[in-house]
Amino acid sequence: MSKKVLVSIVGPTGIGKTTLAIAVAKYFDTEIVSADSRQFYKEITIGTAVPSVAELHEVPHHFIQHRSILEDYSVGDYERDAMKLLRQLFQTHDIVVLVGGSGLYVDAVTKGLDDFPEIDKSIRLGLNELLQEKGLPVLQRRLKQLDPDYYHKVDLENPHRVIRALEVCIGSGRPYSSFLTEKRPNRFFKNLTVGIQAEREIIYKRIDQRVDAMMRQGLLKEAKALYPQKSLNALQTVGYRELFQYFDGKCDLDFAVSEIKKNTRRFAKRQLTWYRRREDILWVAYNQSFDDVLSKIEEQITAFSDERK
Repeated sequence: MSKKVLVSIVGPTGIGKTTLAIAVAKYFDTEIVSADSRQFYKEITIGTAVPSVAELHEVPHHFIQHRSILEDYSVGDYERDAMKLLRQLFQTHDIVVLVGGSGLYVDAVTKGLDDFPEIDKSIRLGLNELLQEKGLPVLQRRLKQLDPDYYHKVDLENPHRVIRALEVCIGSGRPYSSFLTEKRPNRFFKNLTVGIQAEREIIYKRIDQRVDAMMRQGLLKEAKALYPQKSLNALQTVGYRELFQYFDGKCDLDFAVSEIKKNTRRFAKRQLTWYRRREDILWVAYNQSFDDVLSKIEEQITAFSDERK
């Protein structure tokens, strides 16, 4: 095969991306690159559903718990590091597997990023403190004032996205949306995106089961240890924010757990919305046999090769 192929496994949280990625990687005797922006951090394990030790030993994984929550690690940093790694991996593999639920990070690898200016890190710290003190609505209103165009496009319930847009607006003096372009770098590989889907009721049931399992595994204890650092950007994520509210005395534990489930379902809905706008995804059922899925992937990879003849 003369053309290198990146097989990107995407889909809503809890749908089985890790299991399929391992099956694909083992079949093609290759390695896995994670594009899950919260599994990068070594201090958060249970709440981010990091692959188990057994799963990590089945095939080589990259970008799993390789950073500290105390470090700044942007999507731009990830794109740079991932592209460097892929150039190395494609020297010995014709196929590499990318997997993750963070659509922006998957797109950073497969398509490239828009060109944003460097922003003073103190701006993000200040916005995170404002989030903790005043809540997300204050940041939402600020974004509406500074960039009304992006305000109507962004997921307003995602504090990471709102803060990212605000820090660019404040640091550059220009609207975040003014930096968005269609100019993207060419990639040296073909990308095949495989999306896992299921009926909404099944997705929600799997999410509820996963959250209950996380609580049994010790998520409360993990979050308690992280509580003194709750304003860090890496901890502005579902599963931790809700338990921090419980530690603050703003709700009881049962309510916090129910909020984790509700917000995770919202996150899954946003993930599906992100990918359903694309027409180039090979969709497979969550319970489809590995043999069927692998056959479909092989057919598409063969088609890529035929395109070059």
